[in-house]
Amino acid sequence: MTTDTSHDDTLAMLSDSLARYLEQHFGFAQRQRALAEAVDAPPAFWRGLSRELGLLGAALPEAQGGLGGGMAAHLAVMQTLGAALAGEPYLASLVIGAGLLQRQPGAFSDALLADVVAGRAVLAFAHAEPDSRNERAQVRTRLVGDGQGYEINGRKAVVHAAPWATHLIVSARGSGAVGDADGISLVVVERHAPGVQLRPYALRDGTRAAELRLEGVRVPAAALLGREGAALPQIEQALDEATLAVCAEALGVLGRLLADTLDYVRQRKQFGVAIASFQVVQHRLADMHMALAQADALTHAVLDAMDGPAPARARAVSSALVAVAQACKAVGQGAVQLHGGMGMTEELAVGHYFRRATLIATQFGPVSWHLRRVAGLEAAQA
Repeated sequence: MTTDTSHDDTLAMLSDSLARYLEQHFGFAQRQRALAEAVDAPPAFWRGLSRELGLLGAALPEAQGGLGGGMAAHLAVMQTLGAALAGEPYLASLVIGAGLLQRQPGAFSDALLADVVAGRAVLAFAHAEPDSRNERAQVRTRLVGDGQGYEINGRKAVVHAAPWATHLIVSARGSGAVGDADGISLVVVERHAPGVQLRPYALRDGTRAAELRLEGVRVPAAALLGREGAALPQIEQALDEATLAVCAEALGVLGRLLADTLDYVRQRKQFGVAIASFQVVQHRLADMHMALAQADALTHAVLDAMDGPAPARARAVSSALVAVAQACKAVGQGAVQLHGGMGMTEELAVGHYFRRATLIATQFGPVSWHLRRVAGLEAAQA
């Protein structure tokens, strides 16, 4: 396999520019203020990602106002955002939302996509339901068409970035029984449309989410994305891309945890010497480094499978997530333990990074779910 060095250089420059911007506009002090205020609007730095850096379209094709970076650009951006604990709303709006829109071109989708790239619109993906248990065909929300538009009724759970969104991409069932692969559609709903009720809240890692209730919500026929009743493959692809994106985010989170821990053990002294000189500490740091290196290698290796057949993509993504979850545990717990009791305080950044690493490991299904998924795919291929 040949390496496109010019593409790699472009992604490196993009990451460097983003890292410098975040350091100036979203340091740890700014994050703490944002968490205290809990404003249901995108973070203060968000508009700058479009206006000053022009990177909200980094992954999109040039024909759609982007830079043509594809999934590799998403990984570069998410890893850099992870190092600053700033993955939302990029994950929900650009990786999932814009990814769904770009695969369903049309006047409605193209106009909304242009607003997303310009920073005028923020998307959230409303798919999980209170009893779905990560099973992606478990959709009870109902969709009824009348020839002129659609009516939606149902509930959605843990809709990430929904409090910041201007538009929601909602999965709903127009036919078939709950659990059937056919009959699920995707529709775009304006955040403040009549009948849309949001209950916003903060997750344990400080990210924003909401419970969503839709009662008699009306949308025009143009708001349907793709063919009616055939959205499950799109949903599977979008969630696989999002899972790989949070794997990249985890690399940024864990890299910061490891760096902060190295700095601490070099400064912290016991018996007159830095604890970094203790063999047991060195062994723990080596284990943390190896876990992170393995997660990094597997995450980037999955890129080759993202445009391939759905089973190969699913198997590769779930395998990478398992490795990343193990790294989140090894690096996160190691960082907290080496910092001692203050590792979980609000005043120290390591506690915030540890909580984000813990939630990343389960955001798109726990390890047990991904292991069952891989086992099922392997059995089907045998």
